[in-house]
Amino acid sequence: MAWTLAHAVDHELVIKKSRFLGRVQPVDGRAQALQVVAALRAEHPGATHICWALLAGGESAAVDDGEPGGTAGRPMLHVLQQQQLQGALATVVRYFGGVKLGAGGLVRAYTDAVAQALAQAEKVPLVHWLPRRCTLPYSLEGALRRALDGAAVREVQISHADAVTARFQVDEAAWPALRGHLEHMGQGQLQWDPP
Repeated sequence: MAWTLAHAVDHELVIKKSRFLGRVQPVDGRAQALQVVAALRAEHPGATHICWALLAGGESAAVDDGEPGGTAGRPMLHVLQQQQLQGALATVVRYFGGVKLGAGGLVRAYTDAVAQALAQAEKVPLVHWLPRRCTLPYSLEGALRRALDGAAVREVQISHADAVTARFQVDEAAWPALRGHLEHMGQGQLQWDPP
């Protein structure tokens, strides 16, 4: 099972006068990760490096931001992978303190900044939400609403025209059971439409 983070968690390390401001947080993908990194650059204009690692399926990335190759982004990504996370971004803002740490010291610093933030983070199961839309007669609206109230759904929108149209997102794992229940309830009068 894949996991993600419930919310952002920060952790600060000071190693030989260098400050490492680590953060782990949930993100939807690369676009959101790039927005977070851009916001950090604006928030920390004096930072020496802003390194980051994203674990999000085919959008994963590891960025050293000027640190020697392989000493920041990849070690941070490895920590996320070890925790079996998806949809997770790790960032470390570094303020150089004047003492070089060497390649091994940098790997340890970036790894520790992320690992210690993760140690405080709440992990939650990753839910894949599927958009769904159905049309049904008015006589079945009450039964539909009751079925959706007790299901793993979100963003329910019900509209009225010649018939009732329901749009919602459902947890992928719960979809087969919910679909079967709704189709049984609809007795052939419920129609699935493209979302």
